[in-house]
Amino acid sequence: MSDKNPEQLSPEIMRQFTGSEHWYCGTMNRNVLFTDVAKHVSDYGGAYWLLDEIALNQRYNSRVAAEGFQVWTLKANVLKHTGILTCEDGNGNKVFEKALEFTDFSLPEITLWFTDNTILLPSEY
Repeated sequence: MSDKNPEQLSPEIMRQFTGSEHWYCGTMNRNVLFTDVAKHVSDYGGAYWLLDEIALNQRYNSRVAAEGFQVWTLKANVLKHTGILTCEDGNGNKVFEKALEFTDFSLPEITLWFTDNTILLPSEY
């Protein structure tokens, strides 16, 4: 879809999501699924690259893949179009960090969880 529309990522709309009826399979790692809300964020935030980044790290980063529960946080500087993507183990221990030279993600911050081979938002857990 990729119909970038930041209004669809407002707190009011995002609070409406509390679970998922569908699970989607990504293209970069077919073993990783994502939920309705993760798809919503990707569609309206233009952030399929974010799902790909999480999925690829499961395959190619042994430190990340060793964590059964992961907290992924994207902090974006929306004025400078830069950002930092981090992965923590759920206990505040950083296992991955990547500086982003460019991102057009419209929110200053978003957190996604990865568990049981699924990318989801905390509200869906």
